Amino acid sequence: MTYTIEGNTGPWEVVVGLEVHAQVISQSKLFSGAATAFGAAPNSQVSFVDAAFPGMLPVVNAEAVAQAVRTGLGLRAHINLVSRFDRKNYFYADLPSGYQISQFEKPIVGAGTIEIELAGGSTRQIGVTRLHLEQDAGKSLHDQHPSKSYVDLNRAGVALMEIVSEPDIRSPEEAGAYVKKLRAILRYLGTCDGNMEEGSLRADVNVSVRKHGEPYRTRCEIKNVNSIRFVMLAVEAEAMRQVEVWESGGTVQQETRLFDSARGITRPMRSKEDAHDYRYFPDPDLLPLVLDEAWVADLASKLPELPDGKRARFIGDYGLTPYDASVLVAEKATAEYFETVAQGRDAKQAANWIMGDLFAMLNETGRSIENSPVPAERLGELLDLISGNIINGKIAKTVFDAMAETGGRPAEIVEARGLRQVTDTGAIDAAVDAVLAANPDKVADYKAGKEKMFGFFVGQIMKSLAGKGNPALVNASLKQRLG
Repeated sequence: MTYTIEGNTGPWEVVVGLEVHAQVISQSKLFSGAATAFGAAPNSQVSFVDAAFPGMLPVVNAEAVAQAVRTGLGLRAHINLVSRFDRKNYFYADLPSGYQISQFEKPIVGAGTIEIELAGGSTRQIGVTRLHLEQDAGKSLHDQHPSKSYVDLNRAGVALMEIVSEPDIRSPEEAGAYVKKLRAILRYLGTCDGNMEEGSLRADVNVSVRKHGEPYRTRCEIKNVNSIRFVMLAVEAEAMRQVEVWESGGTVQQETRLFDSARGITRPMRSKEDAHDYRYFPDPDLLPLVLDEAWVADLASKLPELPDGKRARFIGDYGLTPYDASVLVAEKATAEYFETVAQGRDAKQAANWIMGDLFAMLNETGRSIENSPVPAERLGELLDLISGNIINGKIAKTVFDAMAETGGRPAEIVEARGLRQVTDTGAIDAAVDAVLAANPDKVADYKAGKEKMFGFFVGQIMKSLAGKGNPALVNASLKQRLG
């Protein structure tokens, strides 16, 4: 279903393009040897280059270049063997040089595509315009002193990849799916950790609205949105604001805005700059970046399996539904967990336990799958107990809860708590006979055609067996006696 905003004059189409800034995983900054670790003491990771001391010359970080190329390859994008660094001139208190070294006319990566998955299993191709390398700025702190702003330059000079999409996104859902998929690709590649809460992945959201079939109207940019949920909310809020402006007879002004998450609105920040405002020119301290084709091919040959390929393999090899496969490959750690559990076992059962009980437990305890108290090997052992008829599905949930609490092995928990299921047909037959004898009226109802009474009998029998009866044997015995 096409997403539109209903205004007084009819439906409006939403047009969105995203500029995602991804911090490169690298031990040092883009043009200096200063460290990049998150959480260091303010201004403790600043070189003379980062602080723009006179006479200090930038030197390109080769690993940052390799990471950008890997990312471009992962986005199925064109790698430009010749690119160039430019100076983008603007003054911020946390940009010591008064200019940012970026790439303008000749970026390192050109056009590519990202396939996003949407509700209902549909997919869409979103174009990527370019990826370029640039320095990050520092951070101004306005809440540390009643009348002064402090500056932390630890982030100044950190390598960023700015990944710019085409204006192909048409709804908040698609915007969220795009950022989620891009973050997954970056994490699979190991080129950015994607931690939006730490600022290593953030999005500038460009939004405009138009009537169907019209050319693009004026866009506004919402800066530095730091969560997928806020990206979606910002698209919706800004699109609705623009519809109201147009329908009231006004004109949307091109400007930069901020998303106020507490109020759910966007508000003005500054007028939107164009390229000429930044006075781009080639950086005189840096030669053009020339890549060897064989080196790029070598990087391509060493890329890991990415989400799209893994999703297709999970569907083909494990027989998973497209939805289940999409959920399980969304994070690399989850995909690896699933493959460990599913190896040699019922893959659908493994997927159900991971997406059900495991995810619920992790969500409740605030843990990630990497530090789950139930490792993949232990969950696999639990499924082996079910398939080996040592425990039934209901008891398995009790055992899983105990594993989450204690970190224990499932077989040891079963033995210690006496949870082994009853498979003695004599004991099961006796339990069935006792329940039927105690409920002659319900037996008569069943034989008169009330088949739902069968479930009542099963429940009573399992209760008498403390939930440990083998379900298949209980059903077989009950059917025989009622037959």
